[in-house]
Amino acid sequence: QVARTTGFVVRVFSLTIILAVSYSSAVSKLRRPFLSNRYFFITVRLLKRRAKLTETDLTLLARAFNRARALHDFYLTAWVFLPDHWHAICAPPYPVSISLAIKSVKQSSMSAINRGRGADGELWQPRFFDRALRTVQEYSEKVEYIHLNPVKAGLVRRPQDWRWSSFNEYSGMSADEQKRRCGLIIDRVKMPSDPRTRI
Repeated sequence: QVARTTGFVVRVFSLTIILAVSYSSAVSKLRRPFLSNRYFFITVRLLKRRAKLTETDLTLLARAFNRARALHDFYLTAWVFLPDHWHAICAPPYPVSISLAIKSVKQSSMSAINRGRGADGELWQPRFFDRALRTVQEYSEKVEYIHLNPVKAGLVRRPQDWRWSSFNEYSGMSADEQKRRCGLIIDRVKMPSDPRTRI
């Protein structure tokens, strides 16, 4: 996979147009540009009644991410999978929305994991948490949070020891080696050096 860089376009709505339409339509039109063309910190949790994710399940989740990205062409710039939840930073370019991107990952992984387990039914909690990242500093803080998650959860002593994370790519591991290691690589993006810069 070739490294990509982002070139998001910000869309601005005329206040006159927004005021001229009904309230429900205005909310819809106002919200739509904020679901694309930006970086989102995502959390998806396993349903409490489902068995925790195994190594095999995490392999299937990585493949589901690859399928969803091929289908909807969104950016994945940091991630971690844990036995009961996962985090990612995703950036869907318009017209792909963050909702569509995550729905695709959830559905594809649910089908694959259920098939592998010989089970059926929902796997993930219905809703997911998303936060639009506004500055380089906020982005960097979330990347650090993602990479330290396995350590804080007591799964490993050092972030580089957790296979299911983008930490090692951030630390210099090549995309080819990361792909062999876990099957999922990030899109490499350049961030401004000033942490106060809005993204």
